[in-house]
Amino acid sequence: MVSSIVTNAAPAAIGPYSQGIVFGNMVYTSGQIPVNPADGSVPASIEEQATQSLNNVKAVLEAAGASMDDVIKTTVFIQNMDDFAKINSVYAAYFAGPILPARSCVEVAKLPKGVLIEIEAIAVKR
Repeated sequence: MVSSIVTNAAPAAIGPYSQGIVFGNMVYTSGQIPVNPADGSVPASIEEQATQSLNNVKAVLEAAGASMDDVIKTTVFIQNMDDFAKINSVYAAYFAGPILPARSCVEVAKLPKGVLIEIEAIAVKR
């Protein structure tokens, strides 16, 4: 059975897609940009944007009955690969291990709303 995830704790979709999808015990989040769902603001620094994006991923997962501990794979899209170390320092606070999710990190030319980062995740609910 497939169901759509809808939560006010993460930004609403800005196009024809779901914030996330649940399929069986699998959860797939859409890419989460660093928009504060409460007021629509976007923080300035890459560290603050990474934090907000990860908080949005967390909110979508929790709406699906999962947690950050259930994440098995993430994809991180960034505007500048020079920000990689700064992003890692924030990312490490959300994924402590001992088993860390697999991850891809890709530098892209442009992201929605001119943000610096977008993060998506795949989780397996336990």
